Amino acid sequence: MVKLNPKQVENLTEPGTYEDGDGLRLEIKPSGSKSWTFRFQLAGRRREMGLGSFPEVSLKKARLAASAKRAQLSDGVDPLAARDVERAAQRDVQRAIEAKQMKFETLATEYRDAHGAAWSEKWRKGWLRKLELYAFVHIGKLSAGEIGTPQVLKVLQPIWAIKTRTADEVRGQIEQILDAAKSRNLREGENPARWRGHLENLLSRAEKKKARKREHFEAMRWQDVPTLMTRLSTNSTSASLAAQLLIMTGARAHMVRFARWDEFDLEAGTWSLPDERMKMRVAFVIPLAEEVVKLVRSIPRDEASPFLFPGQGKTGAMHANAIRTLLHDMDYKHITRHGFRSSFRDWAGECTHYPREVCEMALAHDERDQTEGAYSRTDFLDKRRPLMKDWVNFLLSESKITNE
Repeated sequence: MVKLNPKQVENLTEPGTYEDGDGLRLEIKPSGSKSWTFRFQLAGRRREMGLGSFPEVSLKKARLAASAKRAQLSDGVDPLAARDVERAAQRDVQRAIEAKQMKFETLATEYRDAHGAAWSEKWRKGWLRKLELYAFVHIGKLSAGEIGTPQVLKVLQPIWAIKTRTADEVRGQIEQILDAAKSRNLREGENPARWRGHLENLLSRAEKKKARKREHFEAMRWQDVPTLMTRLSTNSTSASLAAQLLIMTGARAHMVRFARWDEFDLEAGTWSLPDERMKMRVAFVIPLAEEVVKLVRSIPRDEASPFLFPGQGKTGAMHANAIRTLLHDMDYKHITRHGFRSSFRDWAGECTHYPREVCEMALAHDERDQTEGAYSRTDFLDKRRPLMKDWVNFLLSESKITNE
């Protein structure tokens, strides 16, 4: 068989198939386009695969490609299958490259979409808005791998002294997003936005403490809470049951509002909240006194909802102001939901001898310093259990006397 030559390949125009030998052929379509194909036989079946178009693939390159395919056949390898594997690997590499080039602002939006299903629409918008205002201008166009400590500080330093609480919230958001990026293999190394053992050495801890002190929630006097609990116990609405759970556990309002049945182990007497449901993004377990377990068992269960307190809004959970509205209707207009945590803390400080760190941990406040945190990883669950039992006994003391 006479083989093709480069000039011939260039000048051929008649549609048809022109053999070069050993399975390599040039095909010319009626449109005038030229392409290379390689024909071979495997397991008794005749097969064919493309090697590219002319002139992108010259005669010389086509022959080299065909020779490589024949070598694969001699090794028992199916050239078509091998090509599919190679292409898949190339796609994976390309996707990995593109993923690592994803901008921080895209990662932030994806994080919001992945974790915000249980958030209110207002919270979802506000969560992203803070990043738009303070972070995106500095790191929005950077990939996760390009963000280090200098870039995080560039975001935080301008607002740390004047908007410390907001700055710390933004820091926490950046930490969450970069942690998620690392889980997706989009970055390596330690998280440059982490506070403990890192940014606490570079930003003023005093400012952070002052910001926490400035956060004020009007609270009911701890001596008056049992009277409120007695009144709430006569009301079986979802808002009342949620308010009772809120007060008896010392939980934050959003923790109660989005409480899920699968978070409760009533046999063990625990309420386990995953990290994404906690303000500091650290999973937390709340011990439940026997009376709290009874309260949870009394809550009507809607099999169509995962929430203890379902609602009709977009989130599927109770309205954000349900407890507040209930308190206002009961003429407690000056009291905030969050203030009950202060009531609990004041009672614990004045009426009990439990260690300060146990009382703080009951509110999910871990105020141990870096050294303490490194050597003490306990959440004081066993020590918090009797504390919370005593708190519930105090809360129900008035109703018990009334019943007697």
